[in-house]
Amino acid sequence: MERFFKLKERNTSVKTELIAGMTTFFAMVYILMVNANMFANPFGDGSNPLGVSYGAIYIATALSAVIGTFLAGILANLPLAQASGMGLNAFFVYTVCIGFGLSYANALVLIFIEGMVFILLTVTGLRKKIFESLPDAVRAALPAGIGLFIALLGLQNAGIVVHDSSTCVDLASFNLLLQDWGSIMPMLVTLCTFLAIVIMSQKKMKGAVLVGIIGGMVLYYLLGLTVDGFYENLNITFISPFEAFREFGTQSFGKVFTEGFDFSQFVKEHGSANLILTIVTTALAFCMVDMFDTLGTLYAACERANLLDENGEPLNMNEGMLSDAIATTVGSVCGTSTVTTFSEVNAGVAAGGRTGLTSVFCSIFFFIAMFLSPIAQLVPSCATAAALIYVGVLMIGSISNVDWNDFKSAVPSFLTLAMMPFTYNISYGIAFGLISYIVINSFCGNFKKIKLSSWIIAFLFIAMLLLTH
Repeated sequence: MERFFKLKERNTSVKTELIAGMTTFFAMVYILMVNANMFANPFGDGSNPLGVSYGAIYIATALSAVIGTFLAGILANLPLAQASGMGLNAFFVYTVCIGFGLSYANALVLIFIEGMVFILLTVTGLRKKIFESLPDAVRAALPAGIGLFIALLGLQNAGIVVHDSSTCVDLASFNLLLQDWGSIMPMLVTLCTFLAIVIMSQKKMKGAVLVGIIGGMVLYYLLGLTVDGFYENLNITFISPFEAFREFGTQSFGKVFTEGFDFSQFVKEHGSANLILTIVTTALAFCMVDMFDTLGTLYAACERANLLDENGEPLNMNEGMLSDAIATTVGSVCGTSTVTTFSEVNAGVAAGGRTGLTSVFCSIFFFIAMFLSPIAQLVPSCATAAALIYVGVLMIGSISNVDWNDFKSAVPSFLTLAMMPFTYNISYGIAFGLISYIVINSFCGNFKKIKLSSWIIAFLFIAMLLLTH
């Protein structure tokens, strides 16, 4: 392990990597249930328009996470973890399948194409060059923007930030006179867990994030004694591994090849021209979102872990992107949407993860989760949400690298930073930041300093926004 993962060189140990792997797993394991439920019950009413079961997608999600995360550890030796991306899965289900009318298997073809294109771009080095073409103003704001986005996810998962019909977002009520204790208690657990993580981190305690998550889980179940019907209403059920694997084998695995390339029903209803336009624009959307989500997360995690080279680029960047590309291709074969690097890996990095051994341990936990589905449900979201908020604090510091007195840098950086949480999408932040950078600098005398690749990517983003959003 020492020779392969370079533990001493990166000032870490097997124990630290194990804790980091567990932390990353607990921070992102929610994807197993969320993704499976989104595919099998997208409207929450028991209907199943995609025709695939919860068990099948649960196994497909877990298996693709195992493979993608393991590859990240072995190929890139980076503390990364991969699974079906949030946002991309919603785009797959609600826009491509339900909105456009493509079948579940048809949509998997687009994911397969995306994965193969990414492999080609990575092997040729073009994917890395695409990221390097981003101006410094955008790259400097990336970690902070992702940090705000992660913090927002944590606050929403905890129920502290809620949807409001008039203002879009609002603070949940803590008023004991208006709200029952059962709805307030989880939010208090999140806040207590978050503060505990901060205090333990300030005292340089190893594994503060994981200890905080476990402590939050214990506190949650202890306080459950004060809530009427708490234990009776716990929704923790076992899924038979044998039944889930059977459904996986018959409903999702390999459907991309056996049924995916049959677009006859779509052509019959919408025509061939519409099919071509749909495939091109949808594949473009998948590619753009996945590419910049992964690149942004990779850069942010490596910066936090001090794994950047002398040029400020992530170590083994090409291998990290290749593992993501392979995982996406494998995920399409398994039957799930785009597999991407999760921003929640920053929780593992905050716990001390510095090598691919973190990823290997994380993949082992995902493998176990395939057979023990309640393992994910036992850790309440209010506990893991605290870790996400803490990571947001850690990542916001990168904005100090921005020259806020120079609007040519400040405005693109601000848009990159703000649009990620405001639009719930990392790629949109990059898009607005890059496009604004080109426009402002073009009219301020810096036209020649703008790279050709930046122009190309900006036009692709514009095409994506005009044709697919």
